Order: sequence, then C-alpha cells, then structure tokens
Amino acid sequence: MSKVFVIDSEKRPLNPIHPAQARQLLRNKKAAIYRQFPFTLILAKSVPETPVSPLRLKLDPGAKVTGIALVNDASGEVVFAAELKHRGFAIRDVLTSRRQLRRGRRARKTRYRQPRFLNRTRPDGWLAPSLQSRVDNIETWIKKLRQFAPIEAISQELVRFDMQLMRNPDIQGEEYQQGTLQGYETREYLLEKWGRQCAYCGVKDVPFQVEHIHPRAKGGSNSISNLTLSCEKCNTKKGTKDIKDFLKKDPSKLTKILAQAKKPLADAAAVNTTRWALLETLKSTRLPVETGSGGLTKFNRSQQMLEKRHWLDAACVGKSTPVLIIKGIKPLLITANGHGSRQSCRTDKFGFPSRHVPREKIHFGFQTGDIVKAVVTTGKKIGNYVGKVAIRSSGSFNISTKNGLIQGISHNFCLRIHAKDGYSYAI
Repeated sequence: MSKVFVIDSEKRPLNPIHPAQARQLLRNKKAAIYRQFPFTLILAKSVPETPVSPLRLKLDPGAKVTGIALVNDASGEVVFAAELKHRGFAIRDVLTSRRQLRRGRRARKTRYRQPRFLNRTRPDGWLAPSLQSRVDNIETWIKKLRQFAPIEAISQELVRFDMQLMRNPDIQGEEYQQGTLQGYETREYLLEKWGRQCAYCGVKDVPFQVEHIHPRAKGGSNSISNLTLSCEKCNTKKGTKDIKDFLKKDPSKLTKILAQAKKPLADAAAVNTTRWALLETLKSTRLPVETGSGGLTKFNRSQQMLEKRHWLDAACVGKSTPVLIIKGIKPLLITANGHGSRQSCRTDKFGFPSRHVPREKIHFGFQTGDIVKAVVTTGKKIGNYVGKVAIRSSGSFNISTKNGLIQGISHNFCLRIHAKDGYSYAI
C-alpha cells in the first residue's frame, strides 16, 4: 500500500509512513488531515530533530500520460506513485473553436475590427499551448510533492530513443559497450513505429523479431529505416526474399510498408521537444537531475520482470534504479482538467450566443470543481456521495460521483474535502 505523507507543525516534510501508523496518529489526535490528494497528515507538534531519508522523484514524460514515482534509493522502496493524464488535445480543440468564432465575427457585416497579422512575437523557447501545458502540469506536481516529501534528486526519461546509438551500433565509449542495451533501444523504437504488430500479417501480442526489409544477403543495411517487426512465421516464410517478390501479390501492403519505413516517428519528436523544455524546468529546482533513455527504462523494467505501466516505467528511469519494492502500491490517477473557461457566454452549434455565464464563481462557500462529501439525510436522495461539484446560485448542486451524476443536492448537505485545483483524482 502507498505510504502516507507527513509534515510537522512547521510544514517540514518527514518520512512517509504506513497507513496503519497514520490511522493511529489520527486516532490519538497527534495529527490531522492536511491534504486529501495526495493524502497528507500534519503533526500537532514540531519535530526538527527527526532523521529523514532522502527520496528520488522519477518521471516518465509521455504524450498523453506522465508516470511519477518516489523511490528510496537506499532501500529501493517505491513510497508513492501516480499517473498524470494531460489535456493537450482539449486545449487544441478549445483554441480551434476560439479561432473559428473570431473569424466568424470578422466575416459578418458588423462593427468589428479588421483582422491583424504578424503583430505578435514569440519568446525564445516558445511551445504551443497544448505542449506547454504538459510541462506546466509536471512542474506543478513537482512543487506539490516537494512540499510533502523530502525529495533530494530527480530522474527524468529525457529521450525516447538513443538515435546516435541506433545510427552507429559500433559506437565506442563506456556507455555503449553493452550490446544488450543497444538492442533494447532499437526494439523499443520499432515497437512504437510499427504499432506493436507484425508488418506483414498484422498479428499482435506475440514475440516479434527484428526483420530486414531488404535482406542483408542481397545488400540490405542495418539502418533503422531498413528494419521492421515480424512474427516468427512471417520472418521464416520471407527468408532472404526481396520484399517486392515476397509481397508481389499484395501491392497495397507493399506500398504501405515501404512508406512507413521512410516515415519518421513524429510523435516521439514532439514528445522529445517537451522533454528538453522540461529538463530546463527540472534544473531550475537546483536539485541533482539524472537523465536516461527509453531503451534504458525498458531494460531496467525487463530485468526486474515488471509489467508495462506508466508509473512502473517512471520507477525504472535512469542508471540509479535499484531493485524495486512495489508490493501493494496503488498509483494515484490524476487528470488535468484546467480551471474552467473565461467565456462571457456559451454558444450554440452555429456559433451564436445562446446563454449567459454568471460572473460570480463562488456560491455558499463552494465553487465548481471542488471535491465534496454530501451526507443526505432527508428527501428522495438519502445517501452518501463523494465527487466533484457543479454549483448553482440557487444552492442546488450537482455532484459527479464514480457511479454517475447526482442532481439537486442542497448545499446544506455538502462538506468540501478538497478545494478545486484544476485536477481530478482516482485511486
């Protein structure tokens, strides 16, 4: 089971403790709940002399989900894990909608300013908002976790693939003398590029072999653009045949494979762009930052026979990875939702104003996005409900629970357990 974060009365982070010990502290009134997500206790007194074991924060940045793990390097224990789901596509869609609405207004014969172009400059290191949000989300959670845990070092998966190593397998140097690791770099790249399926028959979830599109026996190279994935049956059947002879009866598949072989991994390039920006953000924390490649992460995970999960990938990032202790760990599932919209009104499907958005964001001490617990004792909806609240000025709230939407709950039954912070949580 995941450990519980503890801070003293002066808000100094202490060693995370077992949940049973946390229950005992609460029962004896020696501590109180400070934060629900991540669950944190605050002690009733200051304990400046208590020894603290340093932790390492490990990150596996992804296009859609980032894995987070806190690891004790001395013992190898994973004390906290989380998976942070980004909202890059949602931001892209909102910006597209805004752009279309503005263009629609300019096209109408109304009193509105003319369009302006090339009137803005972008600073150095600028990223598209959908990409910048990924960096900002991770930075936010680094700051949160540093408040609750004694983090002394950071590990980040900097690049998905070691391109230099794949271009030149004979590269010399201490870091590249292990051929096994080089194989993991190439295989991981091919798995991403070819969709984790056989290029010839499309079968999935079987052991794959690295196959030369143009056979080595007929002059084919070891270049990454000449490699693909094949199941054992197709690889044996193709043998040393030229791909044009092997697929002469299926020209559409031949064309598709040859086109895919020349196609770069665009998603990996986009993710790598944000990772370099993230690296600069991590360096600004003034903590030691270790970096590693995706191939090394998979190598570490495979050596310890761990399943493919975002938080497990994070725990396996870098050369500092010890033998991990992960028994009972349940990752906190975090989804970035943003802080709402600043639109003055909502529009219909044609882009015309349809309803007003009130200026007041807080009613009866609650705001939309708060996580509340409602204990309803009277009426038709008697029961306990926990979830995100959507407020109304009338005081009749809607609560989104894991079992569905509950409508018409009075604010008198609601107790806020976690203030709105732009994220939603699940375990």
